Amino acid sequence: MARLTARFWVDAYLARLRFADIPAFVVAHGDDTGGAVLVKLNTLDGQAVLYQRSFDLMADTRVWAELAAGAEPEVDAAVGRQRGFDPDLWVIEVEDRAGRHLLDQEGLA
Repeated sequence: MARLTARFWVDAYLARLRFADIPAFVVAHGDDTGGAVLVKLNTLDGQAVLYQRSFDLMADTRVWAELAAGAEPEVDAAVGRQRGFDPDLWVIEVEDRAGRHLLDQEGLA
């Protein structure tokens, strides 16, 4: 299977969120071909969770792992630190009071 570009994955993810009526926005536009992607889930109550895609060696699969969680300003600071390390990074912000992000759905890892 061919490796998907970051831009293709982001576009597909945003479309899937729109279909589920979940608002999401590109906060930082990374490199179209090779940029990593972070997903920030904003539950609109002052709290947020930041996810990054990583590799689960035990299961030999890609998974979305929690990178940071807590008060939104703290999660935003974690995003800022990651962007300092990787200027090609994409950041997607999902806003959902119920905490839906769809990252656990098939095809998104």
